[in-house]
Amino acid sequence: MAQAMLHPMRLPELPPQPLCGSEALAERGTAFLFDVLHYGQSARAFAMRIDGHVVAYLNRCVHVPTEMDWQPGEFLDSAREWIVCSMHGAAYDPRNGRCVGGPCGRGKLTVIEVREHDGQVYWYPSRDTRPAFVD
Repeated sequence: MAQAMLHPMRLPELPPQPLCGSEALAERGTAFLFDVLHYGQSARAFAMRIDGHVVAYLNRCVHVPTEMDWQPGEFLDSAREWIVCSMHGAAYDPRNGRCVGGPCGRGKLTVIEVREHDGQVYWYPSRDTRPAFVD
């Protein structure tokens, strides 16, 4: 008896999602917050400009999965050098999301792919991180 081949359910590939205008992201300034579904659960994410490049991460500390900003969109320490979790003091390199100190060990923030072109910032959904709202 032939056994049917089972294939995992494939999610449709989604196009880049417009996030914000380039001018909304000042160098090492306030981050742009946006909602996503991460593994099907509602979550917040953020994008910021670091050293001329836009980066984006899930707003979730590696140490304990809690939002990290101390005020909405404020993630950087007073020297504007590191992303710091307001709850635990875990510090992350804003260029790549890697832990540089505190209780996050060797962890890394969850990266969300972003690209900037023609004065607009876009984020790219993945298998794990999808738009919270789809038109």
